[in-house]
Amino acid sequence: MQPTLLILAAGMGSRYGGIKQLDQFGPNGETIMDYSLFDAVRAGFGKVVFIIREELREDFEEVFGKKLAGKIEVDYAIQSLDSFVPEEAGEVKRTKPWGTGHAMLCAWHHTQTLFAVINADDFYGLEAFQLIGDFLKNDTDDQLHAMVGYELRNTLSENGSVSRGVCRVDANDHLLSVVERTKIYEQEGSKRIVFEEGENLTSLSPDTPVSMNFWGFKLSVFPLVKHQFESYAMANINSPKAEFYIPTVMTNLIETDTGHCKVFRSQSAWFGVTYPEDKATVQSALQKLHDEGAYPDKLW
Repeated sequence: MQPTLLILAAGMGSRYGGIKQLDQFGPNGETIMDYSLFDAVRAGFGKVVFIIREELREDFEEVFGKKLAGKIEVDYAIQSLDSFVPEEAGEVKRTKPWGTGHAMLCAWHHTQTLFAVINADDFYGLEAFQLIGDFLKNDTDDQLHAMVGYELRNTLSENGSVSRGVCRVDANDHLLSVVERTKIYEQEGSKRIVFEEGENLTSLSPDTPVSMNFWGFKLSVFPLVKHQFESYAMANINSPKAEFYIPTVMTNLIETDTGHCKVFRSQSAWFGVTYPEDKATVQSALQKLHDEGAYPDKLW
């Protein structure tokens, strides 16, 4: 059975200054998602679920509906602020989405096959889709999930700090832990990469594997994520900026021995947009891929 692709597209994009999920980056006005969808179809995915806010649905249907017809099945999951929040937690008083782990949970009832999860605003490359697609089609261990890892040095922005899931792996490339670091950057005037936590700076090796939120999951994960999120929501109902990340989910699975994760090292180019200034860099990189023949003149 063909796997499903979940695309995390409900984020607010506060640092970017607009709806970057639908911004145009390719030479013919393509969004970054267009490239992920094109590669997913080539890698054998049979369905895409856009995880969005309700107010974005009409825009997504207009941008992607016709061009994907007959190529891949399309569905939409709404990440509402009160979805899966236990009633006993009380009223949800926040404007910011609960995070990537909650977004994935909101797609549960739209997902009937093994599935991958990606960010809407990241370019991953065909190899990454092939690695995860082959894993989902062939692996039979219901508790083994997967992740595509990239070298930290290849994922930084010249225009400010970035958030990354910093990974530790064992000798067999199985994930030991992944911790979301929300302020990583290269220090000005040096090659030192650090993450900032309060007043403390901690160095990171340039080849540290990091998660760019490209995951492959078996369906067994959903009830476990639901249980985790309910506990998290109860504990953070009065913390409007608290976020429930997919790395938090995976770390809990590993620590409780209810799941494990294989880390695939991708040689594909990765790039994304965090700040408005990143746009020109991404446009140039995509144009180069077209010029080199990695993508046709027009995707659709």
